[in-house]
Amino acid sequence: MAAFDANAKAVLEAPPGAGKTTLVPLAMLGAGWRNGGKILVLEPRRLAARAAAQRMSDLLGEEVGQTVGYWVRMEHVVSGKTRIEVVTEGILTRLLQDDPALEGVAALIFDEFHERSLQADLGLALALDAQAVLRPDLRLLVMSATLDASTVGNWLQAPVIRSEGRQFAVETHYLTPAEAAGAGKWPAERLANLVPGAIRQAMAKDTEGDVLVFLPGMGEMRKVAQRLEGKLPAATDLHLLHGDLTLSRQLAAIQPAPAGRRKVVLATSIAETSLTIEGVKIVIDGGYARAPRFVPRTGLTTLVTSAVSKAAADQRRGRAGRLGPGVCYRLWSSADQLQLPERQVPEIREADLTGLALELALWGVKDAAALQWLDMPPAAALTLALELLYRLEAIDSTGNATRHGKALAALGLSPRLGHLVMRGHELGFGATACALASLLSERDILKPVQQAYSEPLPDLPLRLELLAGRRMQTPGFVPDENALRRVREQSQNLRQRLREAGGPQSPEAAGILTALAYPDRLAQRESSGRVRLVTGQRASLATELYGEADFYAVAHLETGKQPRVMLAAPIAKDDILLHFHDQLEEVQEVRWDASSERVVSRQITRLGALVLEETTQHKPDPTQAAEVLLRALQERGIERLPWQIEALRTRERLAFLHHLQPGQWPDVSDEALATTMPIWLGPHLSGLRSLEQVSKLDFSELLLTELAWEKRQEMERLAPTHLQVPSGSRIALDYSDETTPVLAVRLQEVFGLLDTPSIGGGKVPLLLHLLSPASRPVQVTRDLRSFWSSGYFEVRKDLRGRYPKHHWPEDPLSALPTRGTKKRPQ
Repeated sequence: MAAFDANAKAVLEAPPGAGKTTLVPLAMLGAGWRNGGKILVLEPRRLAARAAAQRMSDLLGEEVGQTVGYWVRMEHVVSGKTRIEVVTEGILTRLLQDDPALEGVAALIFDEFHERSLQADLGLALALDAQAVLRPDLRLLVMSATLDASTVGNWLQAPVIRSEGRQFAVETHYLTPAEAAGAGKWPAERLANLVPGAIRQAMAKDTEGDVLVFLPGMGEMRKVAQRLEGKLPAATDLHLLHGDLTLSRQLAAIQPAPAGRRKVVLATSIAETSLTIEGVKIVIDGGYARAPRFVPRTGLTTLVTSAVSKAAADQRRGRAGRLGPGVCYRLWSSADQLQLPERQVPEIREADLTGLALELALWGVKDAAALQWLDMPPAAALTLALELLYRLEAIDSTGNATRHGKALAALGLSPRLGHLVMRGHELGFGATACALASLLSERDILKPVQQAYSEPLPDLPLRLELLAGRRMQTPGFVPDENALRRVREQSQNLRQRLREAGGPQSPEAAGILTALAYPDRLAQRESSGRVRLVTGQRASLATELYGEADFYAVAHLETGKQPRVMLAAPIAKDDILLHFHDQLEEVQEVRWDASSERVVSRQITRLGALVLEETTQHKPDPTQAAEVLLRALQERGIERLPWQIEALRTRERLAFLHHLQPGQWPDVSDEALATTMPIWLGPHLSGLRSLEQVSKLDFSELLLTELAWEKRQEMERLAPTHLQVPSGSRIALDYSDETTPVLAVRLQEVFGLLDTPSIGGGKVPLLLHLLSPASRPVQVTRDLRSFWSSGYFEVRKDLRGRYPKHHWPEDPLSALPTRGTKKRPQ
């Protein structure tokens, strides 16, 4: 206590079992600076708060509620004699908000601060601000066994007190590399394979002392309990330890086993700190913890199972050495131990900050940097939190807390659920709102019959009916009596605080009430078993449970590669239109319909990605229609435009000229036309809506639009469409190869023509395809003179017998050109 005689802040580091939680507050009772004020001890969990108050009362030989009491949600056990009050973190925040000066409080003790819960960080930030401005005499003590005390001491500018305490030796065992490798890849698989055998082996090797097993959550606890059924040694009691148990069952897990019996306690991280579970000499650590993780990109929070930190593993091992020498079995290898993070990431860096943002607004702080934080709240998560609070009407446009926001905070629920309760009360669904908020804040009241059953039962109205006492037939699931009890207690507590009569519940109101709490998770059915959320994200949902309703309010969404809805209720479209009318958007959607190959238009009433109403528009906006049509044509590609034959020939001639004189003629390649389509085609799409109408455009003229009359005349001279041959025929030129234009002509029609014709101002000789009377090529040449002198005689020799009716003169240069036969020359 000497540190507090000279300082208002201090940091205490002591190992598990040293007496931090129970002895330090009792020692403070005699301090002169207390001046009759209360000592508040902050604990991260309700179970730890009750246990700490009980332990201190036992040391004083008193009942809980005398010198030492506790205050957790829905339980306040104190009296006029109470001088030490053990409270949970949310209670401390409410006390500070109601009375920033904390009149009558001499000291705040932040126990197990190493857990770095969001509420503890917030509570300490508010307490430091109150100390600096209103209560310089308020003592603040931060305690932990695995805290980085020097860092925290420097941050607080406070002395650090270290105590060795009384920690007994703990023998530590690891898996061999082969055992670790063969246990399975996923946490649930590894734990199911390893934990039951480890428990039996540990109890066989050490025949005295109780066993404490660390598992990440209730699902793993139940699965291990099921596998241990009938396989534990005689005279062994199995307990599951979690915060939702009745007090008597919690005490049975914590207190010593009856004489002649041993106990195995399956627990989550709740047993890492504060609690002393009497009789434990063996710790089996599964090596995993479960924590919420907020994803700003989606605005969703999901529970993540990850490996524990080294600090948490040490804390767990210490449970075996509190009362005497112990042993710890770590279900991972010594090599894996080296890979563990030093400490868990503070919750403030990964959590949904909506509640914290509301508390800051109530405190009068608009910039989080105005307070003292060990880790600053992430800006992105804070921004999303403020946006949600504004949608929930908890803050105004300037960031100040509204009257509604103050009411939400006073309920002790998250802002979402508080909004559900308050608005539900105003809508006349108060009893249902209290029940639904309680359902969503506690563990699920339905549990699968088989532990391996993985398909969710997302029906929220069904749960309300079950809560109301109706017996529901739900194959594969049974009611969780502990969860039912807690939900009913909390629902009753909320009704009392709202002075809400306990009238009949309305399960059909579950949809709109859930939507009020989770407006960012409204969903629309796309197909059976699949919905689209208001954000555009898609997820699976057993829509058949609701008669394939069109719209849903989603309370719990499990994210991942294939997101799925875990809890939801159907909601009527009219309710969305009524309660979210200020967020609706009226838009005219003009889009391309590939099946009909035309632009279609509809007037849409939209809420985010949800389409609530739509009406077909027969005359879309011409400008929009032209833009959509142009995009569709661009996506189809140049080759799939409705080119007419004449247009293709014009394009080929232009390609030839561009190749001949690149700087003087337009580039009509696929790439160039695709890039410039808005220029050469776009202006001509005004008023058009279909591919059929586009096909009626003169594409040849479109390509020539930018060419002046003189340029067009030059084009006819340099790249004529036809060429007159000696027979008098006008033969079309083939420009399909831009480097080599082709003249395909019957051989008899060029008798007397000595030299190869050329185009492009005489620069490009044509490639002659000399044809037989049947129009089949008999010679391909660019040197007609050479053909007459040699090649012709071979052709004459080969073809004169096959085509005797046609002319095959010995001297083709002096012969008359002809288009016909000997009898009919023309």
